[in-house]
Amino acid sequence: MSAVIGALLDLLANDFNSFSFKIQENIEQILLKNDFLTFYGRKREVDTNSTTIRFQKLTPNDGKYFNVYVSEELMGRTELPNMTEAVKEKIIDCIYEMFVNAQTHSATDNIYTCGQFFPTKNTIEFTIVDTGVGIKENVNKFLQMNLTSSQAIRWAIIDKHSTKDVTGGIGLATLKEFIEKNKGKMQIVSDGGFYEFGKNTEIYKEFRGRFPGTIVNLQFNTNDNSNYCLKNEINNINNIL
Repeated sequence: MSAVIGALLDLLANDFNSFSFKIQENIEQILLKNDFLTFYGRKREVDTNSTTIRFQKLTPNDGKYFNVYVSEELMGRTELPNMTEAVKEKIIDCIYEMFVNAQTHSATDNIYTCGQFFPTKNTIEFTIVDTGVGIKENVNKFLQMNLTSSQAIRWAIIDKHSTKDVTGGIGLATLKEFIEKNKGKMQIVSDGGFYEFGKNTEIYKEFRGRFPGTIVNLQFNTNDNSNYCLKNEINNINNIL
């Protein structure tokens, strides 16, 4: 949630609001270790357990840094299931595609990202957030239709569906394929739409109000003994993409 909270606090600050923090001690420790509170004048604490993926507030021009960040902070984690370097690069490319879409077409001022490894839940969560033009507006503009937010998300996650103006197409479709095999979870919130995929369920919903931008949350299952490779690699591994 750090990426979401950081985005919302910046929107509040841009409207000349002021705020202060009152945080439970155990939560405060995490927010000090993942760098979130360092953006608000607090001193970072060392993450001795190495469970955090650092909070980052990036400009749309920070694409090269974002790519390195994903490679090291997320895909460099040893808790992830075994996969070839080609699979890692494919996943990095897919996540980077989300950054590029936010960078190029959402008109967001900043892109926020963060993550966390939960050992007791056997999961790694990774979230990327922008506060720009949402999926609904971009898809409806491209299709010349009037889809709801959840309908627009449904269109955007189909393989090869891309307006060049929306997070979607190959990137989200490939991530969805990996998450299905990994028994993880994907969640998307954009405008008034909510999407969740995972554990043999797929949910599309509209909710009251709207989020001013787009949230993509990825949950990777670390209790996965599979080995992953691409179809064009040696086909002697028990899960292929």
